[in-house]
Formats: sequence, structure tokens, C-alpha cells
Amino acid sequence: MTRTPRVAVFDYESGNVHSAVKALVAAGADAVLTRDRTEALEADGLLVPGVGAFAAVRDALHAHGGDDIIDRRLAGGRPVMGICVGMQVLFERGVERGQNTEGLGEWPGAVTELNASVLPHMGWNTVSPGPDSILFDGIEDERFYFVHSYAAQTWELDVIPPFPQPVLTWTTYGDPFLAAVENGPLTATQFHPEKSGEAGIRLLRNWTRSL
Repeated sequence: MTRTPRVAVFDYESGNVHSAVKALVAAGADAVLTRDRTEALEADGLLVPGVGAFAAVRDALHAHGGDDIIDRRLAGGRPVMGICVGMQVLFERGVERGQNTEGLGEWPGAVTELNASVLPHMGWNTVSPGPDSILFDGIEDERFYFVHSYAAQTWELDVIPPFPQPVLTWTTYGDPFLAAVENGPLTATQFHPEKSGEAGIRLLRNWTRSL
């Protein structure tokens, strides 16, 4: 009998939390919306959504202990997935409307404004997954739904063998930016799987099957 993975969607008053729970259930997970520390630490996977400004999401995570929960899970090799601004705050800093805000620092580098004539980047876009991607297995040519004006446009983490190299997925709006990162137990997408129809469900299914 196949085990159903338990995924905690961290409720820190930011993001499409209810849509994320529904999408995870559709993907076959046992999903729960919670801000309980023990539940968030002990679940098979932790999903961290995020909508709005970088600084506001970072502050809300701090206020609810989310930064420490993410740190502790990753220290134990326990999977975490960030979505949209939930991905952005994983970097060292965000530069938004002239404000330089410290992020969670799980990855080096900055999140900056997209170099495009029209912002926000809103709508469907294709992506270019890196080799051996688990997230995009079988859905490499699908389109995903983006709503954002800022993104990580460079990758600065230098991983030294024998540690595995992160799988980087890029897309382009104006200039290239990171659409997703798979880095050991830490995974993130700039787009919204929960708004990406069947392709998004399949991506979440790929993630939950790896838990």
C-alpha cells in the first residue's frame, strides 16, 4: 500500500494558503494548513507560500517562527518548498522599491526587479528545466502561471563535489530569471503551481512523491 505523504502548509497570514492545500490534496497528499510548530516540523514536507512584498513576507515569517522552522527542517534534511515570494525570501536579500531587505539566507544572492517593459509579469510562461529535474519530470514542455515583478536573476551558490549540484530551471521575461530551484531538501518555484492547472498538480505530485 502506497503511503500518503503529510504536507504542512505554513499559515503565517500570507499567500494563497487555501488554494495550496486544495492543490496538494489533488496531487495526492494529506495536506494540512497549520502554524503549529510541532506539526510543521514533523510533517513529511513543508510548503511555504508567499504573496506581496518581500519585506512583509519576511517579517510575517519571523513573527510566526517560520524562519526557525525552515532552518531546523533543512538542518535535518527534511523537505521544504517555497512558492513565489516564499521562494524569494530564501535568498540573502531582496531589493524592492529602493528598500534592501535581509532575507532568510538559505541561498546567496539578491532578488531584484525584472528588466521588462511591462510589470508585473502576469500570465502563462514556458520554462527550461535543468537536467535530472524531479519537479518537471514528464511536464518539461508545460506552461506555468506567474504573477510577480521581482525574481532571482542570478545563481551564486557554489556547490563543491561530492555534493550534488542544484537543478536550476530558468524562464525569460525581459531577461532570464530563475523559475525554480531543486537544491537537496530545499525546493522552490517562482510561479504558482496551485494556479497552473493540471501541470501545477502534476508538479506538486512529483514533489510529494519524493518526500
